[in-house]
Amino acid sequence: MNTDNTKSQMRKGMLEYCIMLLLHQRPCYANDIMQRLHEADMIVVEGTLYPLLSRLKKDGLLGYVWQESTQGPPRKYYTLTEDGQEALLQLDANWDEIARTVNFLKNLDNKYKNNTGKITNFP
Repeated sequence: MNTDNTKSQMRKGMLEYCIMLLLHQRPCYANDIMQRLHEADMIVVEGTLYPLLSRLKKDGLLGYVWQESTQGPPRKYYTLTEDGQEALLQLDANWDEIARTVNFLKNLDNKYKNNTGKITNFP
């Protein structure tokens, strides 16, 4: 089974949450967001990031300010709005619920295995 598509869909679903986590820490411009995601092994291209940032801005979850740059033109630094902060709290709760569910299911297998690795006592 090729799981590349599944992995891609999972990452796509988490991208909004990850961006909001970054912006909760401090304001960032788009290239900084891409670099920080890359450091976390989440590769994102401009063609994916900019439409997402625009949608989050349109939805009232992000704002931005222009700041002068020492290395070229002014940069647009994105920030979470108050609504964005509230949405992030909801996403945090959603993530915790998903993580608990997945961890429970991953560990469920151990509950029904004996020392030989064979399944026993399965209901």
